[in-house]
Amino acid sequence: MASIPYTFQIPFASKPVNSLPSLPKLSSKFLGSQKTLSWSRPSRIGPSNGSRTQCWFKFGKNGVDAEGAGIYGSQGRDDFDRDDVEQYFNYMGMLAVEGSYDKMETLLNQNIHPVDILLMLAASEGDKPKIEELLRAGAKYDVKDADGRTALERAVNEEIKDFILGFSVQKA
Repeated sequence: MASIPYTFQIPFASKPVNSLPSLPKLSSKFLGSQKTLSWSRPSRIGPSNGSRTQCWFKFGKNGVDAEGAGIYGSQGRDDFDRDDVEQYFNYMGMLAVEGSYDKMETLLNQNIHPVDILLMLAASEGDKPKIEELLRAGAKYDVKDADGRTALERAVNEEIKDFILGFSVQKA
């Protein structure tokens, strides 16, 4: 690959600090303000003619929330894959604790759906928001791994077990 040498120069003229260059006056309010630049005037953002504006986007109950927008919690069971398991494994620091991907690979090679594997991992970490997201997506808490343990049996404490069972009953 050939490179073309070039020189970039910035013209710089020394002027006293108290003098500001004169700015061009714009003929359209849309393009900018016709007022001159000044250090004493506060900057105004928004309409300058006193009109009111209304936003076209809505959030929350009156519009689209994160779940409805497909950002969080709107995934279905089949929207999760092996990459999601690996990303969660890394994100939660399990690789640092385990020292290898062996635990994750063992789960992935057992013909268990990735969303159910994620639920097992989230239960073992006590990650309530992730557990809720996965249960909403259709994860099953009674799927067994090679050792015969379910997400409930992998739960870090009784509070997480009760959360999983309570959410599952509430969802039904």
